[in-house]
Amino acid sequence: MSRNRVAQQVVSQPSGLSRRHFLRGLGVAVALPALESLVRPAFGAQTAASTLATTATGAPLRTAFVYFPNGAIPAAWWPTGEETSFTLGKTMAPLASFQDKINVLRGLDHNNAFGGKDGGGDHARANGVFLTGVRLKKSATDIQAGISIDQVLAREIGQLTRFPSLELSCDYNRKSGACDSGYSCAYQYNLSWSGPKTPMTPEANPRLVFERLFGTGSHGERAENFKRRQAEQRSVLDYVMEDARGMEKRLGASDTRKLDQYLTGIRDIESRIERAEQFGKTADPDLDTPAGIPASYEEHVQLMYDMMILAFQTDSTRIATMLLAHDGSNRSFADIGVSEGHHDLSHHQNRQAWIEKVAAIDLWYAKQFSKFLAKLESVKDVDGNSLLHNSQIVYGGGNADGNRHTHTNLPIVLAGAAGGTTKTGRFVNFRSKPATNLFLSMADRLGVTKLDRFGDSTGRLSQL
Repeated sequence: MSRNRVAQQVVSQPSGLSRRHFLRGLGVAVALPALESLVRPAFGAQTAASTLATTATGAPLRTAFVYFPNGAIPAAWWPTGEETSFTLGKTMAPLASFQDKINVLRGLDHNNAFGGKDGGGDHARANGVFLTGVRLKKSATDIQAGISIDQVLAREIGQLTRFPSLELSCDYNRKSGACDSGYSCAYQYNLSWSGPKTPMTPEANPRLVFERLFGTGSHGERAENFKRRQAEQRSVLDYVMEDARGMEKRLGASDTRKLDQYLTGIRDIESRIERAEQFGKTADPDLDTPAGIPASYEEHVQLMYDMMILAFQTDSTRIATMLLAHDGSNRSFADIGVSEGHHDLSHHQNRQAWIEKVAAIDLWYAKQFSKFLAKLESVKDVDGNSLLHNSQIVYGGGNADGNRHTHTNLPIVLAGAAGGTTKTGRFVNFRSKPATNLFLSMADRLGVTKLDRFGDSTGRLSQL
């Protein structure tokens, strides 16, 4: 099946349904359409836990963060007009058909991305600060960042889905060595962090993403392969545990402690397998497994967007990040007549020809995002709304003006209505607020209301 049918595939077992009713009533748990009649009542029947990361209708609420590199040409990016009556800038024109479904957010800053006494390294800081909001330690070896907002959310709602979060990239990955002005490459090539020293390595190969979500093999084979792997894992664990328990009587105190550590690790694996099993059969979309990383960057970007859509459709996860390219990327765009590197051009020093080429790249990225939104809008969710309506998706970058390396008034769009809790179709000027305030507001919509502060936040964005 061709990739352009991804948006038409709706696979079974979304949260917000009674799984027992779903499996018993329909028998088969794969490749089924969304059925509104099986959505749990919006009020009364839901428990406090079930309202986490759900809309008022009981449908899943998805959250994603999409990052584009090297800032934007501000004059071409920003809309003109008033809050509810505005015209998108020329590099944002591809989003015009979704203007009533997005918010363009002006005046959001990441002050911790400025150099100060640390000097150069704005690209590393732009990437590393974008979802953490903290000051990075300038070092190639002693990494010190912070947990990113996606991982904060995943810790709270990740138990609701097979995968707590999904980290994607359309770039190669580096976790060690020195990159921008002495900063570790880990800062520049990762968006998601599970802790100050632990980046969540994103996957750039669409085949590996697909197989992680749905298993190996062709359509119809994946469920059997998954069950076979589970049986093999279970038998190996049973054998290891039985053998290990038989040794306990013959060990000294020190070795007993070591064995106990070992068994604790085995039990952790068992619990993870059991957790995966509680979600029932793995979804098996009627799609061919992607062949790998395409030669075409546009095809690669669209495939990775498609992987995110499939993960959201199947409720495999409700939290995702996508690094389109690392900040400082010097990719050229020959397909649109730009043979020079993106990063080189971003330091245009007011050369008009260079400015126009950077604007063309900004436009290209906006076109790819628009295609993604169109697919989200075309998929009907379990409550009859679109996936886009039941999502909140940040599209933006950690540099504002790439020529000057500024980190105030960042180019940020918030797409989707978060299930109707966010007013859309607006151009909102927050007049210099931390970008982390946006993240707190997004957390509230997921039901993660106990998060008082994050990064350098000063409060919520009440205008949303």
